[in-house]
Amino acid sequence: MAYRMRFCALIGALALGLLTMASAQDYPSRAVRLVVPFGAGGPADVYARIIAQHLSEQFKQSFYVEDRPGAGSIIGTDAVAKAAPDGYTLLVMSNTHTTNESLIANKPFQLMRDFLAVAPINYSDLLMVVHPSVPAKDLREFIALAKREPGKLNYASSGPGTPYHMAGELFKAMSGTDIVHVPHKASGDARTSVLGGHVQMMFDAITTMAENVRAGQVRALATTGLKRSALMPDVPTVSEAGVPGYEATIWLGIMVPAGTPKDIVDKLNAEINKVVARADVKEAWAKQGAVPMSMSPAEFDRYLRADIEKWAQVVKVSGAKVN
Repeated sequence: MAYRMRFCALIGALALGLLTMASAQDYPSRAVRLVVPFGAGGPADVYARIIAQHLSEQFKQSFYVEDRPGAGSIIGTDAVAKAAPDGYTLLVMSNTHTTNESLIANKPFQLMRDFLAVAPINYSDLLMVVHPSVPAKDLREFIALAKREPGKLNYASSGPGTPYHMAGELFKAMSGTDIVHVPHKASGDARTSVLGGHVQMMFDAITTMAENVRAGQVRALATTGLKRSALMPDVPTVSEAGVPGYEATIWLGIMVPAGTPKDIVDKLNAEINKVVARADVKEAWAKQGAVPMSMSPAEFDRYLRADIEKWAQVVKVSGAKVN
């Protein structure tokens, strides 16, 4: 009897292994959905579409983007957490997700419990901009204005925990200013508020806001990297312009629901890394201010865990809250 049970268990394990191998070999056999839990037109949406286009070509199968914004990425992310772990629903995520692990306690999911790391996509600096009506020509003048009128200036973001929100909270903490956070449903909504003069300031992805600066619709005060951006070399960093040591960026990546077969994760990782390594992709992204990132699933997993710890400290030091 014991022998028969061991034999059945062995057959079952072998059958499961063969099934997993077959699913990975056949993958994808139908359309794959990339869920972007942010608004249309923002960096996640833009780069998800580029990734989807190239994966469609490489896999000879349709990869398509579905934008599901709301609640600072919670709505779309929860939908992916509840999706079947079969490789046909991917999450396009950012450091919003690693920040929300400490900023939002009552989420319906936990990032590193309910998802598996697949691959990063890219990172870029943020651009600190103000509406032309703001009487500050550079960062030092803006800080002086904010200190003279505490609580009167506002900054826009695409929601709690987003890079735009945390960049603002980190700036407030490090500059000693009191600026009111005005969250929006999506980065496009926040951008529209600043362009229209309804909100005075915003930290936005340089990849999407640079053209508005060139058009004179907003005034660039600084970029948020440790060195000047090649895309806008005449704009100083926040660190050199008045807040030493300041740094904030936005990065993007891909995760899948926990339980997705490892072979499928590895297959997706290999193909995404091929996309970001393409010479034409690198050249196009460089012109937009985006830098490709390439890691194995294990390396990306470690990167995510380290970023969660980093932003937990920022949340603690800055006193950032969901409002």
